[in-house]
Amino acid sequence: MYKIITDCGADLPEWVQDQFGVEILPFTVTCDGESKKSSDIPPKELMDAMRAGKSFKTSQINVSEFEDAFTPYAKNNESVIYIAFSSGLSGTYNSACIASEQIKEQYPDFDITVIDTKCASVGFGLVVYKALLMQKDGATKEEVIAKTIENSENMEHIFTVDDLEYLFRGGRVSRTSAILGSILGIKPVLDVDEEGRLRPISKVRGRKFSIKRLAEVAGERGYDLDKQLIGICHGDDMEAATQLKQYMTDMYGCKDFFINEIGATIGSHSGPGTLAVFFLSK
Repeated sequence: MYKIITDCGADLPEWVQDQFGVEILPFTVTCDGESKKSSDIPPKELMDAMRAGKSFKTSQINVSEFEDAFTPYAKNNESVIYIAFSSGLSGTYNSACIASEQIKEQYPDFDITVIDTKCASVGFGLVVYKALLMQKDGATKEEVIAKTIENSENMEHIFTVDDLEYLFRGGRVSRTSAILGSILGIKPVLDVDEEGRLRPISKVRGRKFSIKRLAEVAGERGYDLDKQLIGICHGDDMEAATQLKQYMTDMYGCKDFFINEIGATIGSHSGPGTLAVFFLSK
C-alpha cells in the first residue's frame, strides 16, 4: 500500500479530497503582514480582496514543513508518492527532495518518490486525480508513477487573464505591458512550457475572443478531445468558465469536464478573471 500526497497548487475540488482522502499540503499566503495557509482562504474572499486593491504573496512549502508531513510515514514504514507543483513556478519540488533525503538519513528504508509535474492549477489537479483513480482501481505504485509522469509531460495549460495588472503585481509582465493591455483591451493567451514556466503564445482584443481562442488552441494541440476529461478553472468568473465549456462542447463534442475555482496559491498571482483549459496533447 502507498499514500499519495500533493499540494494546494493542484486546485483540487473538495469532492476529490473527500472521495479519496488525499493529503494536500498548503502554501503560505501573506497580505498586509498577516500570513495564512492557502487552504484557509476561500477563493471568493481572495478575489474580492484583490479587486479591492489588496496584494498577496505566496511562500513555498519549506523543507521543515515537508519533514513534518513525510516523517510519520517514514516512521510507520509506509510508501509515499508526492506529486509536486511545477518546479518552473516554485521551489517546492526542490524542498520536497531535500526533505526526503534528510529523512532517509534517519529512516534509510523510507520509500518515497517525488514527482515534478511541471504542471499547475487544475492541469496539475487532473494529473493527481488520474493517479488517485489508478490507485483506487488497484494499480501498483510503479504503474501510478509511470502514468503520472506521462500525464504530466503531456498536460497542456492554456489560459488567459482579464486584467494584466495582477500578472504585473506577480512580476509576470512589465508595468508598460499592463498599462497598454488595459488601454487597448489586450487579453494575452499563455501556456506553460516544457520547463513548467509561463509563456505568452498570442494576444487578442476583448474577453469574448480570448475565451474562444482558448478553445481554438485546444483544438490545435489536443487529440480525441471528445473522449478526454477536460479541465477548466476560473478566477471567480463562472460565466466565462461556462462559455468556455460551451465552446469545447460545440467545437469538439466534449462531454466530461473537471471544473473548479482557482485557489489562493495560484490566484494570488493570476487574479480575478483568470480562465484556463487543460487537456492532454497530441
